[in-house]
Amino acid sequence: MSLEVKICGLASPNVIDAAGKNGARWAGFVFFPPSPRYVDARLAIDLAAIARSHGMETVGVYVNPTDRLLDETAPAVDWIQLHGQETPERAQAIRAQSGKRLIKALPIAEAADVEAARTYEAVVDMILFDAKAQPGTTRLPGGNGRAFDWTLLEGRTPSLPWMLSGGLDADNLAQAVLESGAKRVDVSSGLEDAPGLKSLDKIAQFMNHARTLGPKEQTP
Repeated sequence: MSLEVKICGLASPNVIDAAGKNGARWAGFVFFPPSPRYVDARLAIDLAAIARSHGMETVGVYVNPTDRLLDETAPAVDWIQLHGQETPERAQAIRAQSGKRLIKALPIAEAADVEAARTYEAVVDMILFDAKAQPGTTRLPGGNGRAFDWTLLEGRTPSLPWMLSGGLDADNLAQAVLESGAKRVDVSSGLEDAPGLKSLDKIAQFMNHARTLGPKEQTP
C-alpha cells in the first residue's frame, strides 16, 4: 500500500485538480487569516466540490477556533484539524458540536510531546505530529518548513491513526517514512515556490515518490 497523503493549504482550482489527479487523499483548507494559505468559507465550499469530484476528503485547518467560525466553515469540510492549543475538553466539545471527524495537531520537539497524544485518544479520530516552531519566530503553528527528529515517534505513537507532518518534501519523504514508520503524511510548504503558492510540478513529484513508499506494517 502506498502512503496516504494530505496536501494542505490548497487555495485554487488548478491546484486542487493537480492534487486529486495525482492521488492525494485529503485536501486541506486553512481557516486562519494570518496564514498566506487562508481561504474563506465561500471559496472553501467551491474548492471542496472540486476536491470531492476527485474522490478526495476535505479537511478544515483551524487555530483555536471560535464556535462562530466553526459554524460558518465546517459545512465545507469532512474533517476538522485543530492546530492550536485546544485542550482535550475543547476538542471533545468541537466534535460534539460539529459532528465532524477530528484531527489534533501536536507540535513535537522531544519525546514528552509525542506522549501527550495519549490525552487526546478518546476525543479525536487522528493525531498529526508536526514540528514545534521556535518561540517568537512565527505566528503560524504549521506550514513553516521545519522538520523534527522522526525517530522520536518510535514506540511512542498512539493507538489511533496518526499522520506525519513538518518540513516534508520530495527529497526527504523516503527518509521520513523510514525513520517514523508513517502510513500517512501531510505536506504544505514543501510543495510551494513561495508561501501559499503551490507548484504543480512539486505536487506531481511528491506524489510520484509517495506511490513508491510503503509504511512499516506495525504502525497503527
